[in-house]
Amino acid sequence: MDKKSVQEQFGAHARTYITSRPHAKGASLQRLVDLVEPQPHWQALDIATAAGHTAFAFAPHVAHVRATDITPEMLTVAREQTATRGIDNVTVEHADADNLPYADGRFDLLTCRIAPHHFPDVGAFLRESVRVLRAGGILAVVDNVVPAGVAGDFVNAFEKLRDPSHGRCLSTEEWLEGYSQAGLELSQHEILEKQMVFEDWAARHDPVMQSYLRALLWHGPPETQEFLHPRSEDGRTLFHLQEGLFIGRKQG
Repeated sequence: MDKKSVQEQFGAHARTYITSRPHAKGASLQRLVDLVEPQPHWQALDIATAAGHTAFAFAPHVAHVRATDITPEMLTVAREQTATRGIDNVTVEHADADNLPYADGRFDLLTCRIAPHHFPDVGAFLRESVRVLRAGGILAVVDNVVPAGVAGDFVNAFEKLRDPSHGRCLSTEEWLEGYSQAGLELSQHEILEKQMVFEDWAARHDPVMQSYLRALLWHGPPETQEFLHPRSEDGRTLFHLQEGLFIGRKQG
């Protein structure tokens, strides 16, 4: 999907990200802060900030955060949230993940959470991240990950049918290779399970599409069933996704 289409998709649902549980309260948010151990003098950059949750989580611990996105509606929401929360060390501005408008070595920390699966070129994002980090600076990424092979292809197709702005979730192995190729020394990586409520996840669609998505969830290949782990509980359909958390330092 091209960037204009991604902007249109996210623009249409921008305000839902204020209260979206995976984005606002997911376990990976506080875990990311704890593992990074941000310092008071740091200059930080948050890529694809959406409603700003990651930027706001780091703001109390660093000197300044630039919270960036390519979607105008998202930037509006993030600015409103900055004002509502009374945060004075977050600047909200436009920036493209694979063509950042910042000088080399500008930042101590770059964060990106639950977004790279929408990027058309994750390799370009990693290279740009390394460019704008100082030597020893940290890239901290959280994103959905999928199994390697056919099961991963199925999960990506399942996600894309629900959300056309979905590009491709990488496997853990692809993330590790990407960090290495970009010149990042990985210091930490974890896999975190997150429980999804199908009825909420598919709510943007009409009943026909919801039925199709539900059928895919329940009747996928065995490897996919093991990964998604669908089940019924208290009248709801639940399933699992996985988030990979990756922290690395720029070498040199």
